[in-house]
Amino acid sequence: MFLKLKIFKYLLIYRFRKEFKTREALETWQNKKIKKHLKRVVKKSSFYSERLQKYNSWTAFPIINKKIFMDNFDAINTHGIEKEAAFEVAIKGEQTRNFSPMIKNITIGLSSGTSGNRGIFMVSIKERAQWVAYVVLNLLGFKFKKRKIAFFLRANSNLYTSAKSRLIDFNFFDLKKPLKENILSLNKYNPDILIAQPSMLREIAKAQQEKTINIKPSKIISVAEVLEPIDHSLLKRTFNQVIHQAYQCTEGFLAKTCSYGTLHFNEDLVKIEQHFLDSNKDRYHPIITDFTRSSQPIFRYELNDIIIDKQAPCPCGSIFKAIDHIEGRSDDTFVLESRDGKSVNIFPDFIRRTIIITCKNIKEYIVEQSGDKEITIYLDSQNFESAKTLLEEAFINLLKHYNVDDCSLIFKPEVPICNTSKLRRVKRNIKQ
Repeated sequence: MFLKLKIFKYLLIYRFRKEFKTREALETWQNKKIKKHLKRVVKKSSFYSERLQKYNSWTAFPIINKKIFMDNFDAINTHGIEKEAAFEVAIKGEQTRNFSPMIKNITIGLSSGTSGNRGIFMVSIKERAQWVAYVVLNLLGFKFKKRKIAFFLRANSNLYTSAKSRLIDFNFFDLKKPLKENILSLNKYNPDILIAQPSMLREIAKAQQEKTINIKPSKIISVAEVLEPIDHSLLKRTFNQVIHQAYQCTEGFLAKTCSYGTLHFNEDLVKIEQHFLDSNKDRYHPIITDFTRSSQPIFRYELNDIIIDKQAPCPCGSIFKAIDHIEGRSDDTFVLESRDGKSVNIFPDFIRRTIIITCKNIKEYIVEQSGDKEITIYLDSQNFESAKTLLEEAFINLLKHYNVDDCSLIFKPEVPICNTSKLRRVKRNIKQ
């Protein structure tokens, strides 16, 4: 009952929060929120208390990343929870598939670690209430009508089940279960809202096209993985609707799509700084400062996701920063040596576009840098030899653009199966 009252409280707060007409008004409000939030945080977080004493202002804090965040887990969190104990609870939940245990009434979860480093997230009852209220209003849409929500993820959490109510029937589909079993269960459930990662949504779309299932969701939300054009096109064609996205990670609920399908950062929850990665200043790492989370305070935390800026204004009229798309992770940028011995970076988007533009008959693909001078391309195509010929020429031309001559291209006619880990179609996978 206490949690439900908290949720109702934040539903009212978020529902009647004032709208910002200018960036200046938004940033002034954000800065006030951050200063107030920091005052509360430093009382219980020795990490940020020391930083504030040393640097005087949060704007001068050195930027941190996932490694620094996890190395200082005990000093950053405000509940006195040790990293070892948190990992023990999170890993046990993964193994037993029972995600209800908590520490000191704090929900503990384990990130999937696509960057190679596992992370731990902690959420208090207050933060659970805030998350549910925000998601219901801004992602699911509030309605006085009971709706069934199918939610596919690697792991469940008290955070997600908090959304259950008289108006929301939340059903978790465990990705560790066999695909066929999940597909048949989904058909029987027939959800109003379908939430899953693109790789799972793709399987659902295939089943819908093959008439194995017949579901009629009014809203589809892509989560956890990069929604690539090949998947977006299939989903839109199959279900004939705008495909929405939620950009959420261990570090927070960062962005969501508007009614036009454009991703906007949730700048009423987080402040975004940009670390630009190219001279055009349209590709960047987001540096986030969250002014709502207190269990694991986040100030000036740089993600290694590569964000592509949306240049044109969104028709929805929101002043929140718009994202053209999420390109991938920086550690999936191909690093090769040019003919003059210089190191060159090829961003995932250029690899992805080479595949999509060159060959229209590709059902599925994965491209990985498998060695210092080796790229492996896995293809599922109607005509493998034809696709291979076209792509070989296209990749040679792409590499020539970067003055790379000495690089082997290996083509394989089977795409590795992705079970419960996040699908990354472009990845740097060099064995040390």
